[in-house]
Amino acid sequence: MRTTVQDVMTTDVTAVEQNASFHTVAEQLVEHGVSGLPVVDEAYHVKGVVSEADLLAKQEFKTRYYGDAYRPPLRARIRHAVSSEGSGFYKALGETAGELMTSPAHVTTPGTSVVVAARIMDQHGVKRLPVVDTDGKLVGIITRRDLIKVFLRPDKDIERQVRQAIHAGRGGVTGLEVTVTGGVVTLSGTFDEHSKAITAVRMAESIDGVVAVHDELHWRHDDIINFPMWGGA
Repeated sequence: MRTTVQDVMTTDVTAVEQNASFHTVAEQLVEHGVSGLPVVDEAYHVKGVVSEADLLAKQEFKTRYYGDAYRPPLRARIRHAVSSEGSGFYKALGETAGELMTSPAHVTTPGTSVVVAARIMDQHGVKRLPVVDTDGKLVGIITRRDLIKVFLRPDKDIERQVRQAIHAGRGGVTGLEVTVTGGVVTLSGTFDEHSKAITAVRMAESIDGVVAVHDELHWRHDDIINFPMWGGA
């Protein structure tokens, strides 16, 4: 069974409404020790996310109002232009969560696999994803730290799942040995065919919590066809 967002998400999540003041947002971030908060409407639908970076934009651009013609370095300007943070200058003018937040928010659902959630975070350059139900209402939040929990699975659980996956694939293996240490899987044994040995390794690699797979497998028949390259000797 694959690990889903529901398995690792935080359900006791703090959120703020769109009309929450700048001070309230800052207070909630500090009090709860988090770097970002979902922003919701009256019905608890997620409208956006407000982060520490959104609030810090005000401090970053504050000197403009005191005669200091501050201009962010090129790298920072590019980040503001292309990332999910949006324009730091306009966020520096914000006074409420609705004006400070990044919207629309990138969200996920409880049944989504942690692999897909990690890809969403990477694709959009975000550190957290609000988790919503079928009506779009907030039910939790998942962060990068939550995703790391997958790699803390007990070795015995991983070993059992690897064995089940390989045997379910009817690989025709004899003398199968599976050892797991710190999430690193070592496979040994003999398969009838080379392709089945390759499949066994792929199965082990796909299991949640596996850090790496050391392949020490053998096979009786090499059924992998190596086609010659065009123009080869």
